Amino acid sequence: MRKRPKQQLVKADADKRAAFVRTDADLVSAAEQTGATIVFVDEAHLRADAELAWLWTPRGAPALAPSTSPRRAEMAAYYSAVCLETGTLEVMELVGASSAATSVPLLQQLRASHTEPLIVIWDNAPAHRGEELRTYLTTPDLRLRLVALLAYSPDYTADEAIWKWARAEVTANTCWGTAARVRAELATFFTGLAARADEVRQRCRFQLQADLMTWRTAHGHPTCASV
Repeated sequence: MRKRPKQQLVKADADKRAAFVRTDADLVSAAEQTGATIVFVDEAHLRADAELAWLWTPRGAPALAPSTSPRRAEMAAYYSAVCLETGTLEVMELVGASSAATSVPLLQQLRASHTEPLIVIWDNAPAHRGEELRTYLTTPDLRLRLVALLAYSPDYTADEAIWKWARAEVTANTCWGTAARVRAELATFFTGLAARADEVRQRCRFQLQADLMTWRTAHGHPTCASV
């Protein structure tokens, strides 16, 4: 049987992954007790050129994806934040490279749209730490907690699924030619997700959620919600 392989990351530390599952269990319990919302945040860059994926063709016909060869810098960049409990997604366009300074407006946007306590889980990229973020976190009554994912564990990042989905529906085998056209197509995609909350929840449940359920079952919490 011919299969398209997936990367198996072997640099992740098994003990650290197990420890993070326990941390996640504590976060879920805290959210249940305080009414906090947990969101997973990530950034992505989608090129205006076609991202090659599987393509059905008649037998004997070549699999071709037409391209105008736009320059590599012609891309649309975004932050996104997905909540597994509600299946909702928030996005913010990113201009230029991500940094601590660009991450603060995203957190401000999230804080403005959530009156409840907020827990943000994201990776430990340089854009997710820095002086601007430390200054923002001193804001009085912020009720915001930042949690860094462990390294080499993209399967623990629920938001990865959003960008895999976007690539499949928007840029797979399709060259839009300009960043403006990519943004227009993505805007339609993001707007449509508002009516697909159940599918968002299903698609975004990655390995972390499976490991969390296993841990909670083993520790006598099989019926507790997981995020």
